[in-house]
Amino acid sequence: MDIKISDMMKMQTELWELHKDSWSPMEPGCGRNFILWMMEEVGEAIAIIKKKGDAAIMDDPSVRASFVEEMSDVLMYYTDTLLRYGVAPEEISAAYVKKHERNMFRDYGSEYRKKYEEKA
Repeated sequence: MDIKISDMMKMQTELWELHKDSWSPMEPGCGRNFILWMMEEVGEAIAIIKKKGDAAIMDDPSVRASFVEEMSDVLMYYTDTLLRYGVAPEEISAAYVKKHERNMFRDYGSEYRKKYEEKA
């Protein structure tokens, strides 16, 4: 299975509809909380990497399932953030493609040196 951003948004909206009486409203003022919760989930994924290691994520089905679940939580909060700021699937997709195209021709080493090393 391979879901699209629009599918993820629809799923999160369905979940929110089910719990809207007790969950944060679908409005921009709540978006920052979802970014913070997303970062908490990133931290949980990092903890698995640190405590279990790369090999366990690749070879141990239980560890891998835990890691993938945490990464799913990251995507869910990411999607919730987009929804609260009214970002359409087409909008984020276009920005992603544009950024990818830019990144394909970037000189990361040179940019890093200009940003950090030349200022020192």
